[in-house]
Amino acid sequence: MISRKGCVFLRILEHPHCLEIQDIGAFSPEKTFECGQCFRFIPHPRGGYAGVAHGRWLRLWNGGDSLFMEAARGDFETIWLPYLDLNRNYQSIERQLCRDPLLRQAVEFGRGLRILAQDPWEALCSFILSQCCNIPRIRSMIDTLCRLFGDKIETPDGAAFAFPRPEVLACQSPESLAPVRAGYRAAYLLSAAQKVADGFDLYGLSSLPSESAREQLMTLDGVGRKVADCVLLFGLQKLDAFPVDTWMKKASFLWDDGFPSHLFGETAGIAQQYIFYFIRSRKPQKPTRK
Repeated sequence: MISRKGCVFLRILEHPHCLEIQDIGAFSPEKTFECGQCFRFIPHPRGGYAGVAHGRWLRLWNGGDSLFMEAARGDFETIWLPYLDLNRNYQSIERQLCRDPLLRQAVEFGRGLRILAQDPWEALCSFILSQCCNIPRIRSMIDTLCRLFGDKIETPDGAAFAFPRPEVLACQSPESLAPVRAGYRAAYLLSAAQKVADGFDLYGLSSLPSESAREQLMTLDGVGRKVADCVLLFGLQKLDAFPVDTWMKKASFLWDDGFPSHLFGETAGIAQQYIFYFIRSRKPQKPTRK
Protein backbone atom coordinates (compact mmCIF):
# COMPACT_ATOMS: atom_id res chain seq x y z
CA MET A 1 0.00 0.00 0.00
CA ILE A 2 1.27 3.48 -0.82
CA SER A 3 0.33 6.54 1.19
CA ARG A 4 0.82 9.96 -0.38
CA LYS A 5 0.89 13.01 1.87
CA GLY A 6 2.07 16.33 0.51
CA CYS A 7 5.10 15.66 -1.65
CA VAL A 8 6.21 12.51 0.18
CA PHE A 9 5.37 8.99 -0.98
CA LEU A 10 5.40 6.25 1.64
CA ARG A 11 5.22 2.52 1.00
CA ILE A 12 3.53 0.69 3.88
CA LEU A 13 3.96 -3.06 4.24
CA GLU A 14 1.84 -4.95 6.75
CA HIS A 15 3.64 -7.77 8.60
CA PRO A 16 2.00 -10.08 11.18
CA HIS A 17 3.13 -8.05 14.18
CA CYS A 18 4.26 -4.71 12.81
CA LEU A 19 4.15 -2.20 9.99
CA GLU A 20 7.10 -1.46 7.75
CA ILE A 21 7.33 2.09 6.41
CA GLN A 22 9.58 2.49 3.38
CA ASP A 23 10.82 5.52 1.46
CA ILE A 24 10.63 7.95 4.40
CA GLY A 25 14.16 9.29 4.03
CA ALA A 26 16.27 9.82 7.14
CA PHE A 27 14.44 9.07 10.38
CA SER A 28 16.14 8.46 13.72
CA PRO A 29 14.01 7.49 16.72
CA GLU A 30 16.98 8.17 18.98
CA LYS A 31 17.58 11.71 17.75
CA THR A 32 13.86 12.48 17.62
CA PHE A 33 13.14 11.31 21.16
CA GLU A 34 16.41 12.42 22.78
CA CYS A 35 16.48 16.02 21.53
CA GLY A 36 14.43 17.51 24.35
CA GLN A 37 11.10 17.98 22.59
CA CYS A 38 9.27 14.96 24.05
CA PHE A 39 9.62 13.14 27.36
CA ARG A 40 7.47 10.00 27.14
CA PHE A 41 9.41 7.76 24.74
CA ILE A 42 12.31 5.74 26.11
CA PRO A 43 14.62 2.99 24.78
CA HIS A 44 12.88 -0.38 24.58
CA PRO A 45 14.56 -3.66 25.72
CA ARG A 46 13.85 -5.23 22.31
CA GLY A 47 15.31 -2.27 20.45
CA GLY A 48 14.09 1.10 19.29
CA TYR A 49 11.90 3.36 21.39
CA ALA A 50 8.44 2.97 22.92
CA GLY A 51 5.99 5.33 24.55
CA VAL A 52 2.53 6.83 24.56
CA ALA A 53 1.18 9.75 22.52
CA HIS A 54 -2.39 10.84 21.81
CA GLY A 55 -3.64 8.03 24.05
CA ARG A 56 -1.93 5.28 22.01
CA TRP A 57 1.12 3.13 22.67
CA LEU A 58 3.83 2.80 20.01
CA ARG A 59 7.12 0.99 19.62
CA LEU A 60 9.27 1.87 16.61
CA TRP A 61 12.73 0.98 15.36
CA ASN A 62 14.93 1.24 12.30
CA GLY A 63 15.76 -1.79 10.17
CA GLY A 64 17.82 -1.32 7.02
CA ASP A 65 16.26 1.53 5.08
CA SER A 66 12.83 1.09 6.68
CA LEU A 67 11.07 2.24 9.82
CA PHE A 68 9.16 -0.46 11.70
CA MET A 69 6.21 0.18 14.00
CA GLU A 70 4.49 -2.07 16.49
CA ALA A 71 1.12 -0.34 16.23
CA ALA A 72 -2.39 -0.80 14.87
CA ARG A 73 -2.65 -0.23 11.11
CA GLY A 74 -5.68 1.96 11.58
CA ASP A 75 -3.71 4.37 13.78
CA PHE A 76 -1.00 5.01 11.22
CA GLU A 77 -2.77 7.54 8.98
CA THR A 78 -4.64 9.33 11.77
CA ILE A 79 -2.03 9.39 14.54
CA TRP A 80 1.50 8.27 13.72
CA LEU A 81 1.92 9.76 10.25
CA PRO A 82 1.31 13.33 11.51
CA TYR A 83 2.83 12.74 14.95
CA LEU A 84 6.17 11.62 13.52
CA ASP A 85 6.05 14.30 10.80
CA LEU A 86 6.60 11.65 8.13
CA ASN A 87 4.79 13.67 5.47
CA ARG A 88 7.28 16.55 5.47
CA ASN A 89 10.13 16.80 2.97
CA TYR A 90 13.09 17.28 5.31
CA GLN A 91 15.61 16.90 2.50
CA SER A 92 14.37 20.11 0.92
CA ILE A 93 14.47 21.94 4.27
CA GLU A 94 17.98 20.68 4.98
CA ARG A 95 19.26 21.94 1.64
CA GLN A 96 18.07 25.42 2.55
CA LEU A 97 19.54 25.33 6.05
CA CYS A 98 22.89 23.95 4.90
CA ARG A 99 23.63 27.16 3.03
CA ASP A 100 24.85 28.43 6.40
CA PRO A 101 28.20 26.76 7.28
CA LEU A 102 27.45 26.59 11.01
CA LEU A 103 23.98 25.22 10.45
CA ARG A 104 25.43 22.63 8.10
CA GLN A 105 27.31 21.09 11.04
CA ALA A 106 24.13 20.92 13.10
CA VAL A 107 22.04 19.48 10.26
CA GLU A 108 24.59 16.80 9.40
CA PHE A 109 24.89 15.82 13.07
CA GLY A 110 21.12 15.79 13.65
CA ARG A 111 19.94 14.33 10.34
CA GLY A 112 17.00 12.01 11.03
CA LEU A 113 15.51 14.26 13.69
CA ARG A 114 11.81 15.13 13.19
CA ILE A 115 9.53 17.66 14.87
CA LEU A 116 6.78 15.73 16.64
CA ALA A 117 3.14 16.84 16.44
CA GLN A 118 2.35 16.52 20.13
CA ASP A 119 -0.97 17.10 21.83
CA PRO A 120 -1.09 20.80 22.81
CA TRP A 121 -2.26 20.06 26.35
CA GLU A 122 0.52 17.55 26.96
CA ALA A 123 3.07 19.96 25.45
CA LEU A 124 1.86 22.81 27.68
CA CYS A 125 2.13 20.73 30.86
CA SER A 126 5.44 19.17 29.84
CA PHE A 127 7.15 22.49 29.27
CA ILE A 128 5.66 24.05 32.40
CA LEU A 129 7.28 21.16 34.28
CA SER A 130 10.52 21.46 32.29
CA GLN A 131 11.49 24.82 33.77
CA CYS A 132 14.89 24.69 35.51
CA CYS A 133 15.01 20.88 35.19
CA ASN A 134 17.15 18.37 33.34
CA ILE A 135 15.60 15.82 31.00
CA PRO A 136 15.75 12.78 33.36
CA ARG A 137 13.89 14.71 36.05
CA ILE A 138 11.29 15.98 33.58
CA ARG A 139 10.68 12.42 32.41
CA SER A 140 10.33 11.22 35.99
CA MET A 141 7.79 13.92 36.87
CA ILE A 142 5.70 13.29 33.76
CA ASP A 143 5.81 9.52 34.22
CA THR A 144 4.58 9.85 37.81
CA LEU A 145 1.87 12.32 36.77
CA CYS A 146 0.59 9.89 34.13
CA ARG A 147 0.66 6.88 36.45
CA LEU A 148 -1.30 8.75 39.09
CA PHE A 149 -3.92 10.47 36.93
CA GLY A 150 -3.81 9.11 33.38
CA ASP A 151 -6.13 6.57 31.78
CA LYS A 152 -4.74 3.05 31.72
CA ILE A 153 -3.67 1.59 28.36
CA GLU A 154 -3.01 -2.12 27.78
CA THR A 155 0.14 -2.77 25.73
CA PRO A 156 2.24 -5.82 24.78
CA ASP A 157 4.54 -4.80 27.64
CA GLY A 158 1.77 -4.46 30.21
CA ALA A 159 0.04 -1.34 31.46
CA ALA A 160 0.91 2.13 30.23
CA PHE A 161 -0.83 5.41 30.94
CA ALA A 162 -2.17 8.25 28.82
CA PHE A 163 -1.44 11.84 29.69
CA PRO A 164 -4.01 13.10 32.24
CA ARG A 165 -6.94 15.07 30.87
CA PRO A 166 -7.19 18.72 32.01
CA GLU A 167 -10.49 18.16 33.79
CA VAL A 168 -8.86 15.41 35.87
CA LEU A 169 -5.90 17.56 36.91
CA ALA A 170 -8.19 20.54 37.55
CA CYS A 171 -9.73 18.60 40.43
CA GLN A 172 -6.40 17.91 42.12
CA SER A 173 -4.65 19.77 44.92
CA PRO A 174 -1.01 20.53 45.72
CA GLU A 175 -1.16 17.65 48.20
CA SER A 176 -2.36 15.09 45.64
CA LEU A 177 0.36 16.25 43.25
CA ALA A 178 3.08 15.94 45.89
CA PRO A 179 4.36 12.54 44.61
CA VAL A 180 5.15 14.21 41.26
CA ARG A 181 7.74 16.33 43.09
CA ALA A 182 7.09 19.28 40.83
CA GLY A 183 7.81 21.90 43.48
CA TYR A 184 6.61 25.39 42.58
CA ARG A 185 5.61 24.12 39.13
CA ALA A 186 2.66 22.22 40.64
CA ALA A 187 0.77 25.48 41.19
CA TYR A 188 1.29 26.45 37.54
CA LEU A 189 0.16 23.01 36.39
CA LEU A 190 -3.04 23.17 38.46
CA SER A 191 -3.78 26.70 37.28
CA ALA A 192 -3.36 25.71 33.64
CA ALA A 193 -5.60 22.67 34.11
CA GLN A 194 -8.32 24.76 35.73
CA LYS A 195 -8.22 27.40 33.00
CA VAL A 196 -8.30 24.85 30.15
CA ALA A 197 -11.10 22.92 31.87
CA ASP A 198 -12.99 26.19 32.29
CA GLY A 199 -12.82 27.06 28.61
CA PHE A 200 -9.39 28.43 27.69
CA ASP A 201 -9.32 27.38 24.01
CA LEU A 202 -5.85 25.86 23.85
CA TYR A 203 -6.60 23.83 20.72
CA GLY A 204 -8.14 26.81 18.96
CA LEU A 205 -4.80 28.62 19.14
CA SER A 206 -3.64 26.58 16.15
CA SER A 207 -5.82 28.75 13.90
CA LEU A 208 -4.23 32.00 15.12
CA PRO A 209 -1.03 33.65 13.87
CA SER A 210 1.93 32.66 16.03
CA GLU A 211 2.25 36.05 17.69
CA SER A 212 -1.40 36.08 18.74
CA ALA A 213 -1.23 32.48 19.97
CA ARG A 214 1.92 33.30 21.94
CA GLU A 215 0.23 36.24 23.62
CA GLN A 216 -2.68 34.03 24.66
CA LEU A 217 -0.38 31.35 26.06
CA MET A 218 1.57 33.89 28.08
CA THR A 219 -1.58 34.86 29.97
CA LEU A 220 -1.34 31.49 31.74
CA ASP A 221 0.48 31.33 35.07
CA GLY A 222 4.07 30.15 34.72
CA VAL A 223 4.18 30.49 30.93
CA GLY A 224 6.89 32.84 29.69
CA ARG A 225 8.27 33.34 26.21
CA LYS A 226 10.34 30.14 26.14
CA VAL A 227 7.54 27.83 27.36
CA ALA A 228 5.06 29.52 25.03
CA ASP A 229 7.37 29.03 22.04
CA CYS A 230 7.84 25.36 22.93
CA VAL A 231 4.07 24.89 22.99
CA LEU A 232 3.75 26.73 19.67
CA LEU A 233 6.40 24.56 18.02
CA PHE A 234 5.82 21.12 19.55
CA GLY A 235 2.11 21.30 20.41
CA LEU A 236 0.60 23.59 17.81
CA GLN A 237 3.03 22.88 14.93
CA LYS A 238 3.91 26.55 14.45
CA LEU A 239 7.22 25.94 12.71
CA ASP A 240 8.11 29.62 12.77
CA ALA A 241 8.49 29.46 16.58
CA PHE A 242 12.10 29.54 17.81
CA PRO A 243 12.39 28.65 21.53
CA VAL A 244 15.47 30.10 23.22
CA ASP A 245 16.75 28.64 26.49
CA THR A 246 20.19 28.57 28.12
CA TRP A 247 21.57 26.16 25.51
CA MET A 248 20.30 28.27 22.64
CA LYS A 249 21.76 31.42 24.18
CA LYS A 250 25.13 29.68 24.18
CA ALA A 251 24.61 28.67 20.56
CA SER A 252 23.87 32.25 19.49
CA PHE A 253 27.49 33.22 20.18
CA LEU A 254 28.66 30.93 17.38
CA TRP A 255 27.54 33.64 14.97
CA ASP A 256 29.30 36.99 15.09
CA ASP A 257 26.05 38.94 15.47
CA GLY A 258 23.80 36.33 17.08
CA PHE A 259 21.39 34.12 15.20
CA PRO A 260 21.20 35.23 11.53
CA SER A 261 17.86 36.54 10.33
CA HIS A 262 17.40 33.75 7.79
CA LEU A 263 16.83 31.32 10.68
CA PHE A 264 13.59 33.07 11.57
CA GLY A 265 11.39 31.97 8.70
CA GLU A 266 8.77 29.31 8.09
CA THR A 267 11.12 26.53 9.26
CA ALA A 268 12.75 28.37 12.17
CA GLY A 269 11.65 25.70 14.64
CA ILE A 270 13.31 22.92 12.66
CA ALA A 271 16.54 24.93 12.54
CA GLN A 272 16.23 25.46 16.29
CA GLN A 273 16.00 21.74 17.01
CA TYR A 274 19.05 20.94 14.91
CA ILE A 275 21.01 23.63 16.75
CA PHE A 276 19.69 22.63 20.19
CA TYR A 277 20.48 18.94 19.70
CA PHE A 278 23.94 19.77 18.34
CA ILE A 279 24.96 22.23 21.05
CA ARG A 280 23.87 19.83 23.81
CA SER A 281 25.61 16.83 22.28
CA ARG A 282 28.99 18.09 21.11
CA LYS A 283 31.17 21.18 20.80
CA PRO A 284 30.67 22.77 17.38
CA GLN A 285 33.56 24.18 15.44
CA LYS A 286 33.18 27.75 14.22
CA PRO A 287 34.28 27.93 10.58
CA THR A 288 37.21 30.19 9.74
CA ARG A 289 36.04 33.31 7.93
CA LYS A 290 38.06 34.16 4.85
